[in-house]
Amino acid sequence: MKRNLSTFLLLVLVLFARDPAVSGDLAEGVAAAQRGDFATALREWKPLAEQGDPSAQYNLGIMHDNGRGVPQDYKTAIKWYTLSAGQGHAKAQYNLGWMYKDGHGVFQDDKIAVKWWKLSAQQGLGKAQYNLGWMYKDGHGVLRDNIYTHMWFNIAASLGYKKAVKGRDIIAKRMTSSQLKKAQDLAMQCVKKKYKSC
Repeated sequence: MKRNLSTFLLLVLVLFARDPAVSGDLAEGVAAAQRGDFATALREWKPLAEQGDPSAQYNLGIMHDNGRGVPQDYKTAIKWYTLSAGQGHAKAQYNLGWMYKDGHGVFQDDKIAVKWWKLSAQQGLGKAQYNLGWMYKDGHGVLRDNIYTHMWFNIAASLGYKKAVKGRDIIAKRMTSSQLKKAQDLAMQCVKKKYKSC
């Protein structure tokens, strides 16, 4: 019995121990990137990203998206953003929305951009909520709708996203009082539901 317990504990240590030669340090990568040492950031993040760490995947996406320490490569950025976004990383979802909006590394597709921004907005990212407001304002990927434009701008503004205040105020001037009331009610309901199913 004692031998079985020892074997089990050894197996647990092997499976869950992090080999310093294989895995990196997320914080060390961030510190390196902040001082412009992208080679060190890459060395720290890549093993973590390959092991499935969504923050490391997001950071590699940024590096490839912007060509920092690596050649700019939108397809590789899409790969890392998609892996991270699929695990629920709000900023990766936001950036992936931009990749589809602009057609960087993928075919331009406003509907898919809206999908990723909605997922990010549901996590309370004001920038994504603001972008959804613009998509509803201009009818990109969704039907043009002043009520939803105001709702998303209002939600983003309530989180302190300053650009949304201006957008909300401009669109409000184009709305009837009943439309404005409906937009405000929808915004309150959305906040109560923690941005889900808005």
